[in-house]
Amino acid sequence: MTKILCIGDLALDVIAQLKEHINYGNDTASKISTHPGGQAANVATWITRTFSKAQLVARVGNDPVGFALISDLDKYGVEHSNLMHSGRPTGVVVILVDSNGERTMFPDNGANADLEMSDLPPLDGFSGAYVSGYALLDFRSRDAVLAMIKKIKSAGIPIFFDPTTTGAMKIVSREEVLSWVELMDGILLNSEEARYLGGSDDLEVAEENLNKHTPLVVIKLGSRGATAVHHGKFVKVPAITTNVVDTTGAGDSFAAAFIPKWLETQDLEQALSAGTALAAKCVSSVGARPPLN
Repeated sequence: MTKILCIGDLALDVIAQLKEHINYGNDTASKISTHPGGQAANVATWITRTFSKAQLVARVGNDPVGFALISDLDKYGVEHSNLMHSGRPTGVVVILVDSNGERTMFPDNGANADLEMSDLPPLDGFSGAYVSGYALLDFRSRDAVLAMIKKIKSAGIPIFFDPTTTGAMKIVSREEVLSWVELMDGILLNSEEARYLGGSDDLEVAEENLNKHTPLVVIKLGSRGATAVHHGKFVKVPAITTNVVDTTGAGDSFAAAFIPKWLETQDLEQALSAGTALAAKCVSSVGARPPLN
């Protein structure tokens, strides 16, 4: 069975679904809920819904939220070890969701900033690894995660990278992010991120430019499906029609289905189709995780 190592973050999502435009400096009607989150953790939980296994490398604080998030991972069957540490509190992400389901995120990495090389488990049995961009963008965890990547590469395990949002990437230089991309066997990103990292407003040109840095480039196009290029071979698949409630976690669920299917089949069309199908399930409900029932 395929088993994926997910490196990065575990956090609490506080989601505010807005019923109107924000009234700055005043009240705005909303529906607020809390959900387990964190990019790498979200991917790990969705992977367990693809008949594959996942293990998470992240950290939470020694606080009630941390205990609750670990308990939630156990319910999904996500493997983990040494997640809880004293010091920083558990990470929190505040997410504003507008009436169209589009989200704006305010992340606080919390305890995830303290990742160390010792958090990496033995690598026997892993088919691939996924790295969250937040783990590299945070200067406090960067060196440890780069050391993990080096060890994973030396073990011959393929690594897939999601660099996160354009806004998050801009805290470092574009050249530095591209230096991380060159360490990866594949990169998964949305069209805005691809244009930024690929250095072109023309998405096809951006995709070709990124392909010079890594063998596999996957671009999520939302309602227009997804496209990928692998060593110069291009494939595109349509999206699956669904009722969009909340786009939080759409990219995470896509990655969770794409990566195992790609490792199993080396078939871009099958892997892209698996990703769009799982993403359609994700956006049809609130929150970034699959339902437990």
